[in-house]
Order: sequence, then C-alpha cells, then structure tokens
Amino acid sequence: MPKMKTKRGAAKRFKVRAGGSVKRSHAFKRHILTKKTTKSKRQLRGTTDVHHSNLASVHAMIPYA
Repeated sequence: MPKMKTKRGAAKRFKVRAGGSVKRSHAFKRHILTKKTTKSKRQLRGTTDVHHSNLASVHAMIPYA
C-alpha cells in the first residue's frame, strides 16, 4: 500500500494543535480593504478553530499532521 499524500495547499493553511483541534486564519483580509470597516478588519486578525463540521475533511487532507 503506498503512502497517503498530504494536500500541500491544506498543509500551508491549517495547523493541528496538540489536543487535535485545527487552527486556521481568517479569509477576506487580503485586498479591497478600503470599503471594509475598521471593526471588521480588526475582528479578522489572528486565528480561530476549524468548525467541527469541517474537521473530518481537514484531517483527511493532512493525514500525518
């Protein structure tokens, strides 16, 4: 049986924490920022957890993380 390959795009976007949860960064913070309010840009800073409904697919994309 060959080894499973990691989806490289997912490996760059997600990090698996020690407890098994997966952290991700926010979208919509790259460009066209002039029409977005300061509050919305501030709330997009930092990282957050991947929602539990998407965890199975994320773990399938990064099997060895």
